Amino acid sequence: MSSRQNNETLLHILGIQSPIIWEDPKANRKAFSERIARAMKEKNDIDLIVMPEVFTTGFSMNIDAIDSWRSGETLDWMRDLSKKYNVAITGSVAFRFEDSVARNRSVFVKPDGSFEYYDKRHLFTFGKENAHYQKGEARKVVEFRGWRILLQICYDLRFPCFSRNSMSNTYDVALYVANWPEVRRHPWRTLLQARAIENQCYVLGLNRTGSDPNMIAYRGDSLGVDPYGKILSDAHMEESITLVCHRETLDGFRSKFPVLEDAD
Repeated sequence: MSSRQNNETLLHILGIQSPIIWEDPKANRKAFSERIARAMKEKNDIDLIVMPEVFTTGFSMNIDAIDSWRSGETLDWMRDLSKKYNVAITGSVAFRFEDSVARNRSVFVKPDGSFEYYDKRHLFTFGKENAHYQKGEARKVVEFRGWRILLQICYDLRFPCFSRNSMSNTYDVALYVANWPEVRRHPWRTLLQARAIENQCYVLGLNRTGSDPNMIAYRGDSLGVDPYGKILSDAHMEESITLVCHRETLDGFRSKFPVLEDAD
């Protein structure tokens, strides 16, 4: 278990960047458990663990093969990890529901077992996601250990109005979990920095690695970015990435250069 104590001046985030086993939730849960265990052996200050988009199946349009919301298996697994390490844990899962609808859902689980979720608003029509999944409608900001965290999924990154920060609904950190192909790595890296700059927030973009049966390659390129747009951590093809968010840095910058006051 992490010995991390609540400290609202810092938020330590660990991102698990890795390949995804195609359409096999059980195997992916096992693999991520092992990766998280390895990473946490060396770290006792983590507040939040982040996994990629659709981390239990990959970006599959085969609704019969994706995870089941009703079974509760993945949610229970996330709850167990959250309690074990005394951290929040999040990532998106392709869920199949009883009404035959599928949703790309980012689930944020806290150590007390409570959870919140965000359903992907911008479905990737180029990949036919809109033909198989139902889009979400509302933006979601969760609160954890004194920090407000915006949940975003992959293609949402290309739509800045949806993530626009403001004084009336301010967030401190934006999380982008993704299956973002290597062929479009330049926009990924550039837009993550842009979202940090325009919203005066920390940004963690957590991508997968490896390839899928559609012959799509994923380089990773997970980034941690500060409110000035400076890259603080760059994972390339490594297995994990960390980002430390500093309250004093964030509040000081916003006070000195109050851009968000003009956003409403």
